[in-house]
Amino acid sequence: MDDVRLPAGADTMAMTDTVQLLSPAGERLSDVRFDAWISDIGSDQLLALYDDMVVIRRIDAEATALQRQGELGLWPPLLGQEAAQIGSGRALRSDDFVFSSYREHGVAYCRGAGLVDLLRVWRGVAQSGWNPYDINMATPQVIIGAQTLHATGYALGIQADGTDAVALAYFGDGATSEGDVSEALIFAATYSAPVIFFCQNNQYAISEPVALQAQRPIAERAPGFGVPSVRVDGNDVLAVMAVTRAALDRARSGGGPTFIEAVTYRMGPHTTADDPSRYRDPAELDEWAGRDPLARVEARLVADGVLTEEARAAIAAKADRVAAEMRAGIVQLEDPDPLTVFDHVYAEPHSGLVRERDHYSRYLRTFVSGGDR
Repeated sequence: MDDVRLPAGADTMAMTDTVQLLSPAGERLSDVRFDAWISDIGSDQLLALYDDMVVIRRIDAEATALQRQGELGLWPPLLGQEAAQIGSGRALRSDDFVFSSYREHGVAYCRGAGLVDLLRVWRGVAQSGWNPYDINMATPQVIIGAQTLHATGYALGIQADGTDAVALAYFGDGATSEGDVSEALIFAATYSAPVIFFCQNNQYAISEPVALQAQRPIAERAPGFGVPSVRVDGNDVLAVMAVTRAALDRARSGGGPTFIEAVTYRMGPHTTADDPSRYRDPAELDEWAGRDPLARVEARLVADGVLTEEARAAIAAKADRVAAEMRAGIVQLEDPDPLTVFDHVYAEPHSGLVRERDHYSRYLRTFVSGGDR
């Protein structure tokens, strides 16, 4: 495995190595393979990334509170995965296209999704939060791993169009046990598709620890399909940005796909319907809390004299404003007409769907006084 080629700009490395450019204590580390990819990120740019992470963590906390208060039916928290999402999301160009799972709220924020749009589907008032073509990000995929096939297919379309955009698929460690991911890797390798497979290894596939399904680092799987891979500290926003930029450059220059394993940790539950205390040791949670993605950036910014009390207060105030705006918008949404669930199932009229709509319409009338019985 030691001779597997990495994205452009990197030398060979063992797949068990993990790229890290910012230690948990906030120390800036050097890596000759990836330093150049973040040479433009000074203190001001790092402060902007920190701003993003603080805001998306606040959004996540507010959404969790909204679910607990009955305003959302469900919410999949991203707590602990902010660096993986912001670092990669901010590396993308506007014409790149994202295919995500249900947890990439930070990526959607980077792509420009509206605050209320992040929550619509979880309130049950819409089938999708946004128009995918408005922000070049597909509807979040609930079917585990399916988005890797969608991303690969889109990347083949990019190839046919002759542009240098890139498709990027986000998925979790559990998805790597799905056949869809293997099939996507085969197609991507066969046709040198401009696609990045971004695995957020948050250590748990719902309640099952990653060690149960992966006896070796997940990044070691991709080279077997002919896809070079890299393992990165997913709680290090600089390292994540560097490896993503390198992979994007590789794809844009015709080098084909790259697999990124971002090693991170889900600090909260799988969803708000989950109780992680039933399967997770509190000591493990404490250990990972010491690797918090925001804390290490804070330490670096404080050491650089950039994160002053004024700057910290301004960012906190912005996060609170964003959360308040999101809450105000979501609680004002009205429930749609139940029959609109049939509106966009097929592009053309479909007799079976017309029949189902009629049956459902008559069923709904039974709840109205004097309706059909």
